[in-house]
Amino acid sequence: MFYDLAASSWGPEEIEAMQRVIAGGFFTMGENVKALEREFADYFGMKYGVMVNSGSSANLVSTAALFYKRERPLQRGDEVIVPAISWATTYHPLQQYGLKLRFIDVDLQTLNMDVSKLEQALTPRTRAIVAVSILGNPAAMDVLRSFADQHGLYLLEDNCESMDAELGGRKTGTFGHLNTFSFFFSHHISTMEGGMILTDDEELAHLCRSIRAHGWTRDLPPDTKIYDRKGSDFYEAYRFILPGYNVRPLELSGAIGREQIKKLPAMTEQRRKNWALFQELFGKDERFIIQKENGKSSAFSFTLILNPERNVDRDRVFGALRDADIGYRIITGGNFLRHDVMKYYDYEIVGDVKNADLAHDHGFFVGNHPQDLTAQLERLRSVLHNIV
Repeated sequence: MFYDLAASSWGPEEIEAMQRVIAGGFFTMGENVKALEREFADYFGMKYGVMVNSGSSANLVSTAALFYKRERPLQRGDEVIVPAISWATTYHPLQQYGLKLRFIDVDLQTLNMDVSKLEQALTPRTRAIVAVSILGNPAAMDVLRSFADQHGLYLLEDNCESMDAELGGRKTGTFGHLNTFSFFFSHHISTMEGGMILTDDEELAHLCRSIRAHGWTRDLPPDTKIYDRKGSDFYEAYRFILPGYNVRPLELSGAIGREQIKKLPAMTEQRRKNWALFQELFGKDERFIIQKENGKSSAFSFTLILNPERNVDRDRVFGALRDADIGYRIITGGNFLRHDVMKYYDYEIVGDVKNADLAHDHGFFVGNHPQDLTAQLERLRSVLHNIV
């Protein structure tokens, strides 16, 4: 397409990295994965990194880990505060582990959780918050972490859409007790498929490492405190201590990620240049509501909400975009409460979710890539100027 939703960020370096793995003949999780875990954690200033096969798996393993802490583990029936807009696998692990979700609306300007509703959402059963920075724009992570600490809540930060964003000089994906990232094709770095968990908590890191691979002990350091060795090496090699999964990443993905993380600062810089142009073209146009930047966005994509006061036919806009060879998509799944899967959830809505509904019914996003998008954004502006 002339202006697609996503574009490859790979160059010859990633292909060469894959060739080195192929030549070595070892393809499952190995030294490249281990090295990427260290390099990625260092980039974000965190102590521990645990790589998995997707950002969705990172959310699943992180949720599971909170159920197996020695002190104050989560329990089925506990409540967790979540925003009304996010990707499906932000929520699914919470449902799968028997948590009750309390949904609060988003701020229409930032599309992130409306933190003014946190007190209203809090009950004696609340044990955690899942915070999401939507499409590169930092949520009020400082407020969310402070609220979590004040009330003894776990904070799980889903940063899958906002790698390299910053708030107050601190990178998103570092505010939570557990922090998750995605390396899918369209995301800030890509390893084919892949994801990462970051934490400063050694117990949580070791729990995640065990849960990632069958719930066994093999990948844990000898001095881990999450279990006591009591058998011979013969039995310890296949000792299972937790109900786990197999969500290990490939060595190919680890090797690619090591090349991608080197490029991340330059790619983020280009994304921000494109974001500045998008703001120049649309920021003062009252026909559209665009994300108000909180901190420094890493500009995953560009959201546009058609001003509902103008009663514009969104389908007509979509037709014009298709004719102009411009890709578009619903904003991060829209208001999640309006999806069929909610019939399987235990949940409550705190107040109304009118802003999530506005984004669902009147919004869409177009892509941002780590390359100059001047021509693409100018065509977008021209098409929308003529149709809205």
